Amino acid sequence: MKCTLQSTPRLPAFSKDGDFVIGGVFSLHYKLHTVIYNYTTKPEPSKSRELRFTRTMMFAVDEINNSTELLPGIKLGYQVYDSCASVPMAVDVAFQLSNGQDPVFYKDSNCSQSGVVLAAVGDSASTPSISISRITGSFNVPLVSHFATCACLSDKQQYPTFFRTIPSDQFQADALVKLVKHFGWTWIGAVRSESEYGNYGMGSFLDAAQREGICVEYSESFFWSDPQSKIQRLAEVIRRSTAMVVVAFIASADMRVLFEELARDPPPPRQWIGSEGWITDPHLMSFSFCAGAIGVGIQQSFWEEAFNCTLTKNAVPNKRLCDGTEDIKTLKSPYTDTSQLRMTNMVYKAVYAIAHAINNAVCQEINATTLCIKNIKLESKQVLSELKKVNFSQNGYPVSFDANGDPVAFYELVNWQKSESGVIDLVTVGYYDASLPKGQEFQINRNISWVEGATQVPVSVCSESCPPGTRKVLQKGKPICCYDCIPCPEGEISNKIDSLDCFPCSSEFWPNAEKDACFHKPVEFLSFDEVLAIILATFSVIGACLAIITAVIFFHHRATPIVRANNSELSFLLLFSLTLCFLCSLTFIGAPSEWSCMLRHTAFGITFVLCISCVLGKTVVVLMAFKATLPGSNVMKWFGPPQQRLTVIFFTFIQVLICIVWLVLSPPFPMKNLTTYKEKIILECALGSAVGFWAVLGYIGLLAVFCFVLAVLARKLPDNFNEAKLITFSMLIFCAVWLTFIPAYVSSPGKFTVAVEIFAILASSFGLILCIFAPKCFIILFQPEMNSKKYLMNKN
Repeated sequence: MKCTLQSTPRLPAFSKDGDFVIGGVFSLHYKLHTVIYNYTTKPEPSKSRELRFTRTMMFAVDEINNSTELLPGIKLGYQVYDSCASVPMAVDVAFQLSNGQDPVFYKDSNCSQSGVVLAAVGDSASTPSISISRITGSFNVPLVSHFATCACLSDKQQYPTFFRTIPSDQFQADALVKLVKHFGWTWIGAVRSESEYGNYGMGSFLDAAQREGICVEYSESFFWSDPQSKIQRLAEVIRRSTAMVVVAFIASADMRVLFEELARDPPPPRQWIGSEGWITDPHLMSFSFCAGAIGVGIQQSFWEEAFNCTLTKNAVPNKRLCDGTEDIKTLKSPYTDTSQLRMTNMVYKAVYAIAHAINNAVCQEINATTLCIKNIKLESKQVLSELKKVNFSQNGYPVSFDANGDPVAFYELVNWQKSESGVIDLVTVGYYDASLPKGQEFQINRNISWVEGATQVPVSVCSESCPPGTRKVLQKGKPICCYDCIPCPEGEISNKIDSLDCFPCSSEFWPNAEKDACFHKPVEFLSFDEVLAIILATFSVIGACLAIITAVIFFHHRATPIVRANNSELSFLLLFSLTLCFLCSLTFIGAPSEWSCMLRHTAFGITFVLCISCVLGKTVVVLMAFKATLPGSNVMKWFGPPQQRLTVIFFTFIQVLICIVWLVLSPPFPMKNLTTYKEKIILECALGSAVGFWAVLGYIGLLAVFCFVLAVLARKLPDNFNEAKLITFSMLIFCAVWLTFIPAYVSSPGKFTVAVEIFAILASSFGLILCIFAPKCFIILFQPEMNSKKYLMNKN
């Protein structure tokens, strides 16, 4: 079968015959440049920007051909084409690689298989690589790129034959996001190339940034050939923006156009974060307003240093321009040690990856000797299959591909640092290694020079961080990074920066003044070291002492008429009960306990009933004594001392019985009152049974009212020693105190409830002792002439 080439074949820029031929596609030129030579002057040297890639491929092929370990006895050839950074040219090259150059050839099978190279290295950019891969992939020709980083090329459904030695932009995007997150930047600008490289790369970056809570003030795209007006508009967006940090996922050619426009009117200080597409380009480092830029790059190149030339015209005075005649074979250790190369090393590894795939397809090891068959009919499909499995190390660098044709991601973190001479140098300050455990991939091991030579990390946030004690409230219509800081409401705290919510403290805790921590609520009770408690305790002791002194005075003058006139036995019992009343108020002071809670209420109830019972007995004695003076009356025999004692015991026993029932069924108990005050805990005695408490109090009130009524009935009886008036007045004070106590007790908060109860006990006790006993003591001590039977019998 005869096949005829339908067009004039395009000759490669560089070629070499061999047993097996591999292709190369590089952007040797960025635009067509036609020169008419008149042969009267020497032609200008080549200005190819990627000539070093071609030289690297040529060197690697020669190195492999001279190797005794890899493809021994086999010679590799190459065909290197110039894509001119143009998609149409790249498509033309793809067909050229697929068709070969023979004008006429014969083949029994498909004509298109004749002359196909086994694999190709290239291209440098993602967009032409996509076009080439779509075409060569139809013929199972693998394409191994050294610089095409678009994450889209990892899609094996669309690009099944694409491989690369440079990491995917997905890894680069992750590295850049970790970089931005590491320095606390949450408010950034984003600029990208209007190409697959820029669009896919920035798309991956923005997705990852959103997951990390990073906000984008603006996201703009452009291409170097866009109208000047569009470039100017983009420059104005950068100048007017509030974001300090600008992340640029841009190709080198596009970045130069943008920098040239910004250089006309340099913007306020901006911290540039660069992708590998431009951050390591030495041609861009002349823009001094970008000093401090930081980004990720492939491991460094030493082309200029190795050959003592510059790739940028007039970039370094008195240094010759690299003209493409530099021969890498003249370098011994520097080139063999590829650790100092960036993209050049990626080309080197790509050639070796293809060579290893061919080696695995045509060679086998027999008795520790590698034998290769060079006359075998090798197809690109076989090379593709073996390329997926390659795993080797060249000059210390591992080379392998995952299921998507991507290598393990490793980037250097590079920084544009201005030297003392004012020249910007590219300094490696850290690295990103995707093979390391999560959280350890990103490392910084040198100081970074920031924008304007600052040593402190610049700040780029829409809103300052909310301190602990506040929460974030989003500003309406703005991104999540723009917010206001609102203090936490009462009883709630936030204990971390930029908290979205405040949370309440537990029931026994309360926020501090800053509302950033919970602390134990202060416990409040009427303690003995408080002024109020000391005053009340002092009056309690004074009252008890007063009752004891009165009892001593009465005992000393027990035979006098004024003591004997109204049943001295009841008087002593009343003084005893008053002493207990004064002292029982002390049980209300101090931290409540199980025993003190039961004691304070029962002791108070029983002693007061004993006290009122004695007063009631004395009142009845007065009434009975008056009745006994009437002719024919014998009432006193029914209410003599025994009956008086029984009356006191009976009335007191009823109160004792009420208290026992209360303590058995539902006694008072100590409790923490968390409701009266939010900010503190009140230690108090819960009543247990409210019915029991009010029964005790009600019984006291009932006896007091009954005693008051009897005293009122006896108040006008004609006797100078008649106690009825004094009892009436004392009961009036007693009832007034306890009627006032009830609302005060209910409404008083916290420890003041206890204070009110103690005050009521003391006031009523002092009322009794002063009203009943003070006048008698005054007569005994200061008016003894009135303490006589004669005066007693004297009638007004």
